[in-house]
This record gives sequence, structure tokens and C-alpha cells, in this order.
Amino acid sequence: QVQLVESGGGLVQPGGSLRLSCAASGSIFSIYAIDWYRQAPGKQRELVAPITSGGSTRYADSVKGRFTISRDNAKKTVYLQMNSLKPEDTAVYYCHMTILGRSYWGQGTQVTVSS
Repeated sequence: QVQLVESGGGLVQPGGSLRLSCAASGSIFSIYAIDWYRQAPGKQRELVAPITSGGSTRYADSVKGRFTISRDNAKKTVYLQMNSLKPEDTAVYYCHMTILGRSYWGQGTQVTVSS
């Protein structure tokens, strides 16, 4: 059983920064990719950034150059550093893993970008 717990969300002004964390339980964290998704009100959940077990990353076009995903396998934690935040980044952010065909989601953390 895998549990994912996000933290670090909050209210920030446009142009500000936040760092989200996702802590995972279980001993097999290091061998799987892990993703950050987000869901804004009235919109579908979208993939923000995945990171592979080897550390390869990619980003949604809307966050390229502003967000950075990283992982610390010793701490079983993945991070999402978000800079130059915009109001359109407002959403609930979720971390996600797929293990042996089963999908695991955290409970989400709210990010609100507003002046």
C-alpha cells in the first residue's frame, strides 16, 4: 500500500513562489516515476510535471521555465518548486504514482495565486 501526502500549498501573490512537497510511504518509492497534477475549478485535472526514477523530467508548456520538479529518494519525497506564479496557476495540486498498473493519488494541496 502506498500513501502520498502533499503539503506546502497556500495563498501567494502573483510573481511569488511556493514549494510543494509530496511524501510517500512504502519502500519502493525510488524505482517509480512520480507526477504532479493540478485541477482548477471547473477544469479537468492536468499533468504539470513528471519525474522518472532516474530523474528525467518534463513540463507542461504552461509552466516551463517557472516550475521545477525534483525528488529525494532517501526522504521518499518529491518537490515542485513554483516560481513566478500567475493567477492561472490557482488549483489543487496532486501527486500521483502508478505502481503495477494501480494508480495512487494524494489528497491534494490548494494553491491560490491572488493579490
